[in-house]
Amino acid sequence: MPRTEFLATGFHVPSRLVTNEDLAGMMETSDEWILQRSGIKTRYWVGPGETGVGLAKAATLKALAKARLQPADLDCIVYCTCTPDHFEPGNGVFLQRELGLSDIPAVDVRNQCSGFLYGLSIADAWIRTGQYRTVLLVGAEVHSRGLDKTTRGRDTAVLFGDGAGVAILGPTVDDGRGVLSTHLFSDGRHAEKLWVDGPGLAHDPFVSHEMLDQNLHRPVMEGREVFKFASTLMPQSVQLALQANGLTLADVKLLVPHQANLRIIEMVRQATGLREEQVFINIQKFGNTTAASIPIALDEALDAGRLRRGDVLVLTAFGSGFTWGSAAVRW
Repeated sequence: MPRTEFLATGFHVPSRLVTNEDLAGMMETSDEWILQRSGIKTRYWVGPGETGVGLAKAATLKALAKARLQPADLDCIVYCTCTPDHFEPGNGVFLQRELGLSDIPAVDVRNQCSGFLYGLSIADAWIRTGQYRTVLLVGAEVHSRGLDKTTRGRDTAVLFGDGAGVAILGPTVDDGRGVLSTHLFSDGRHAEKLWVDGPGLAHDPFVSHEMLDQNLHRPVMEGREVFKFASTLMPQSVQLALQANGLTLADVKLLVPHQANLRIIEMVRQATGLREEQVFINIQKFGNTTAASIPIALDEALDAGRLRRGDVLVLTAFGSGFTWGSAAVRW
């Protein structure tokens, strides 16, 4: 049975750069306040006419060019996002249309910050069994249009950015290389600790003026609870990925974690015992792009020469749901 390898990666962010000073002009905050709590200096937000699918298409074309492939070479699209362009259908079919494709399946994954790992596990299973050969795995988000950009919403508004990252996956029979394992978890007891309540069909009507007045359409986060669980469960998932494959910390060339918060990433590094040079961080530039954060970081790490053939890569994420997980890859 073949394993799944990364054929190419790519990412794309909007042209609009938003600094902490820009945010200080919209709400009561400061560069120092944001840096201290998140480590974020800048993020990118979409402008008029830009969409999540548009960002995903641009990232996909970059990855296809690196892999020397055409859109027609893709057998399947797995599109991970928590900020779809429309209530329905999912973004996958719109991306398929933008790429000039038809008849191939397009699957949407709604696992928020853990979405890329959940999508990787799905794509890996399909490739291993031979159901699909070349899979486009997408993580793309447009958070900026859903944020409360006033002082009331600053705890979340300062954190999130827009962007897309993709990976083109395919089979390899090179013994020892490829995706070694994926490990996925969730705990719905904590669902309301990080969520957007509405619009949704649990409400009747599913959208109303009262709902908007109460700000139920904005993300709400219990920051301390999220920090506590993330800084515990992400290291556990990393250790599990290593143990499942008989690996040690010394074997890890690079850990690419979900870029949620610099303090969380540092807690994960300390809890796992990894050295600073073993962990890739770019949250300071892009903010939290949820499902897009791992593929964006991975593409930057590759461009920086941080991974070579045969190196061990570990991915880990934690987010709304709560959902979390990890993956081990021999590059």
